Amino acid sequence: MSRIFRALDLLLAGLLLAMVVMVFGNVVLRYAFNSGITVSEELSRYCFVWLTFAGAIGAMRENAHLGMSNFVERLSRKGRVACAAISQVLIVVCCVLLVWGTASQHEVNATTFAPVTQMSLIWIYGMGYLTGVAIALLALHKLWRILTGAVTDAELIGVAEDEALPAHPVSTGSAR
Repeated sequence: MSRIFRALDLLLAGLLLAMVVMVFGNVVLRYAFNSGITVSEELSRYCFVWLTFAGAIGAMRENAHLGMSNFVERLSRKGRVACAAISQVLIVVCCVLLVWGTASQHEVNATTFAPVTQMSLIWIYGMGYLTGVAIALLALHKLWRILTGAVTDAELIGVAEDEALPAHPVSTGSAR
């Protein structure tokens, strides 16, 4: 599994690099040469979509999505377990809806083509399959861990700490 997520991280880095190169290149071409590469506008947009959907998978694995830690921290362990289980079930339901919606629009997207690249739009909207299935599997795994009692108290809070924040709150009062 770690190799899969390492590959996902490399894909995300590659997509971000491709976006930066295409957008920056177009800016330079427009200002310096009064021209641009039309295909790069479309491809950078597609990279952004892929980056967003694939990034959601990585964020799910690292518990980096938004959470209600202020509320959940105040609950007992049983309350935390119940909230975590309900949360994972709701995530799976949303993923099922995402995959079902993608599947119901599959034929339309597969037969519609982008204006510049002439790529089938299923390459864009088909990310719903990957994202929905991957996040659902991660949520089901966590739900299984919750139901078997293997989940730790730290996992029940459900959010990762932000490395940019200080470990202890800074006092705003004056020191005497």
